[in-house]
Amino acid sequence: MRRPFYRPPPAAVLALSLAASTFLAPPAEAQSGSANTLPAPAGSLTPNDLLDVRTVSAGDYSPDGTWLVVRIATRRDGLGFVAARDGDPSYTRPAPARLLLLNTETGDTTPIVSAPRTIGALAWSRSGDRLAIATRDTLPQLLIWDVASRKLRAQSLAGARLADNTDLSWTEDGRLLLAIRERQWIGEVRARFDSLVNGPVSVQVGTEPFLAWDALRRLGNRAIVVALTPTSAKLDTVIPATQLSAWVVSPSGQLVSWREDRNAKTNYEGGPASESRWLARRGRDSARVIIASLRGVTLSNAADGDHYAYARDGAVYVASITDTTSRRLIGAPPRAKGDTVRGPRDSGRDSVARAAEERFTLVNISPTGDAVLVSSRTGWHLVRVSDATRRTIVAIADTIRGPRVLLADWSADGRTVLLGMASRTDWNRALLRVDVATGAVDTLVRDGRLYGQPRVSPNGARLAVTIGANGRPADLWIADAAFTAPRLVVASNPQLASRALPTTKLVPYLDADGRSQFGVLTLPSAATGHLPTVFSVYEDFFDDSFDATTMYLASRGYAVMKPSVTFETGYPGEAWLKGVTASANKLIEMGIADSSKLGVHGTSYGGYATNLLITQTNRFKAAINISGKVDLVSFYTDSPRLGVRNVNAAEKTQDRIGATMWEQPQKYVQHSAVMFADRIKTPLLLVTGGEDHNVPAINTREMYFALRRLGRTVEWVNYTNGGHGIPMTNAGEFVDWHNRLTGWYDRYLKPASARPASQQELLK
Repeated sequence: MRRPFYRPPPAAVLALSLAASTFLAPPAEAQSGSANTLPAPAGSLTPNDLLDVRTVSAGDYSPDGTWLVVRIATRRDGLGFVAARDGDPSYTRPAPARLLLLNTETGDTTPIVSAPRTIGALAWSRSGDRLAIATRDTLPQLLIWDVASRKLRAQSLAGARLADNTDLSWTEDGRLLLAIRERQWIGEVRARFDSLVNGPVSVQVGTEPFLAWDALRRLGNRAIVVALTPTSAKLDTVIPATQLSAWVVSPSGQLVSWREDRNAKTNYEGGPASESRWLARRGRDSARVIIASLRGVTLSNAADGDHYAYARDGAVYVASITDTTSRRLIGAPPRAKGDTVRGPRDSGRDSVARAAEERFTLVNISPTGDAVLVSSRTGWHLVRVSDATRRTIVAIADTIRGPRVLLADWSADGRTVLLGMASRTDWNRALLRVDVATGAVDTLVRDGRLYGQPRVSPNGARLAVTIGANGRPADLWIADAAFTAPRLVVASNPQLASRALPTTKLVPYLDADGRSQFGVLTLPSAATGHLPTVFSVYEDFFDDSFDATTMYLASRGYAVMKPSVTFETGYPGEAWLKGVTASANKLIEMGIADSSKLGVHGTSYGGYATNLLITQTNRFKAAINISGKVDLVSFYTDSPRLGVRNVNAAEKTQDRIGATMWEQPQKYVQHSAVMFADRIKTPLLLVTGGEDHNVPAINTREMYFALRRLGRTVEWVNYTNGGHGIPMTNAGEFVDWHNRLTGWYDRYLKPASARPASQQELLK
């Protein structure tokens, strides 16, 4: 018989020290008097600093490798998000960026898109004389940058509407393949969205094949692929209107293949149970089905648009569209249907381990189609297509503590592949270059810095990569193929040089079950003595990448710990009690944390974790739930704009209940913090967005009214037009959110002598 949900004995009745607060509407302006933030230490980060932090990333090289597209974005540019339009296929959340062209030889830059715009796909022409840019603005637009004239122009589509999620691909004869919408598309989308949101009467019937919001969302994938002749704006249909998931075209433009959604109804299973098929057409021939069902299949295409690899049931196959007869390249053959007979050695634990080792995951096929990169429990392997010769390029002896390996990029000729590798036990990261012909592995660089997605130039002579360290925003560097003498080409945030930025540290510890865990600790720049410490909770943390909220809190005198936890399906609520409190013990033991000044917060799943945690322990003196659910029962089938995401999450994925609500109703109750609100003694701040369609504010507010009824210390801040997490409606609300975060912690974790008089009065 399984144990009950892990909870301490019921707490005694709380003796109130602070009356439950009233509902607070956020001010529109940047300054919030109710936030009660303390004066910030000199050199601290401000919310406006966070809005202006620049994120730099490397895009595509021109075919000759001379030019590299660079994207630069700030959070300020993304303000103005209309969360009320979540689920509207005709609306794209603003994520504006500026585009530069970087000369990889000289380091000189040329602005392409100087005013921030939401950018989608990019594609260089085969000759490298033009760059096509698809914007994802309110009205999507196709732009063409001419390298010779250094001019950007809007490209006519003869009245057609560009699909905001289009891919772009040039052919050798100068045509550009892209996706457009059917003429009636925008009207149908707007009418359906308006009916669901504004009514006045909306009717949904259980026998309809799709949930209403699913049916609307599917319209976002309905498109036509056309070949554009830029000089005449002529559009030739390549793929007729269909439910399009992805498409690939050969350099000549004669061979095109695509993935077509074949779901007949709302899919409650999610993931691999989704149904689609893969089709192809050569020239004007009729389309033919290449793979009838892609359920449970991973697919990768070579650059020629013809050769491909796919994985199914632990085996990897190769074929071409021209010759559709597939060949098993590696992995065990599929078992015949109904075959359960085992050989004399095919039994017991050893056979299970052997079977797992012989199951392979497809990573990628080389651009030239002559090699396939696969992974298994034993490591990463290169497999030659011609004779199935396998070379292990990274061996992994321990799947839990062994290194993490990621595909970085291939050279265009397929002769080399670049991998990223990182230790799971310390901040030891490397870039590896693999010679495909020989299998030789060269370590280009190995140190403690954090490397972004490297981009290899088409000729393999250069690579561009973002590099960050110590929790700082990453900068862009360029180096030769051997990574000798790398050059800093874009310093992302020189304006932060004058700030007293915090430092980061990886902290190992054991959770309550004795399992090894790691947490990322961020400390104020001049950290001394026992510090007020806050725990930012979610699931796993390891890397010291830039985290704006964490750096903001640490710059204001808090130690911030992001602890990792281990989950058990059916009992997820135990994870945070066992892991977060153990990490607190570690920091106290290290002399960093003040045991009487501990706080905890999280966003979304982390907010849910925070609320569950404070029903099980009173160690924390302040807690903040940001956009986190508190009632798993009412959340289970809610959030209609997400379709069945919340059903699937509870049953199979993130929430880890492992059963439907009707199979295990007690577990849904046990993992609903509101059911145990009477055990909460920790002052709790609840922060929601009135237009959050991921975790509706109506769910989180249950905790406010429960704690108010119980006479506990609680405050609820709802940003009426805000969405999920930090409000991105305007600068005022962004600043207010950060002021409230520090204000809550300042009130309960900072010494009384440092508080404003108004706060001291409240605590008497």
